[in-house]
Amino acid sequence: MSFNAIILEKNEVTRFSHSLKTITKQQLLQQQGDTLVKIQYSSINYKDALALTNKSPIVRQWPMVPGIDGVGMVIECQSGRYQPGDLVILNGWGCGETHWGCFAQYAYLKSDWLIPLPSNLTPYQSMIIGTAGYTAALCVLRIVDFGVKPKDGKILVTGATGGVGSVAIALLSKLGYQVTAATSKMKDEDYLHKLGAVEIIDSQSLKEPNRPLQKEQWSAAIDVVGSYTLANICAQTQYGGIVTCCGLAQGMDLPATVAPFILRGVTLAGVDSVMASYDKRVAAWQLIAQHFDEKLFSYIGKTITLNECSDIANKMIAGQIKGRFIVDVNH
Repeated sequence: MSFNAIILEKNEVTRFSHSLKTITKQQLLQQQGDTLVKIQYSSINYKDALALTNKSPIVRQWPMVPGIDGVGMVIECQSGRYQPGDLVILNGWGCGETHWGCFAQYAYLKSDWLIPLPSNLTPYQSMIIGTAGYTAALCVLRIVDFGVKPKDGKILVTGATGGVGSVAIALLSKLGYQVTAATSKMKDEDYLHKLGAVEIIDSQSLKEPNRPLQKEQWSAAIDVVGSYTLANICAQTQYGGIVTCCGLAQGMDLPATVAPFILRGVTLAGVDSVMASYDKRVAAWQLIAQHFDEKLFSYIGKTITLNECSDIANKMIAGQIKGRFIVDVNH
């Protein structure tokens, strides 16, 4: 058996390169795993874009098949956890970084990494959500479990036209929350309103240094930006509110003071999707399956092929896209 995959390579002679190649099952099975999955779809997330463009040291073993997301059919499972024919989802677990990922027609994975595809989602729909949307769901669950109610006030979502932001807005709106979307793409206000945002602000207003305590505006927030943006969000969060943090588009730094935390009791909650437990993953996907508006799938999702991944990755890094890009690995 041989099949197509994107291969990233880097060495002293060739430096960094990426190409669509044919690889064999024997090569694939050299990866540590116990479950062979025939991949139907993957998707491009920001981490994939960084790997495909070599803009950040995401890849830690070479050569590498990128693709942190995947959905497909189990062909064989040595652990017995899944049966041939089962449909499963992969998100994270170092795939595309230290383990070959899902920008390929087959993947060899650990069964502990997989969860069953929810019965009311199609494989294609699950990759419209992907890791970005699953991360958004983890953030929403953190806010709901914290006790924030719709009556408590507006929730801010940054990076609003991206994958995390798009799904977060849709989920929060469906749950009855008032969502303020922060974006640098003010021309996309129609897109954001259709997702459910009731207010849109220019994200540039959050990116500069400001006072350690500012006017209280948000009952909660979901931030993918970091740096001064995250510091300003904390400074603007209402007494007793929560800010979930899951990204670093502006930077890894956090130039803030302790004032919001000790004077207003604000909680800063980190949300990790890569190593989240099985139970958290299932809960996040159930939230999506139950509350994501079915009409929005076709609105935020666009399909591309393996050959188009590099171009979309460059546009994603440049901040030139919106919504989600689903990779049909078989065409």
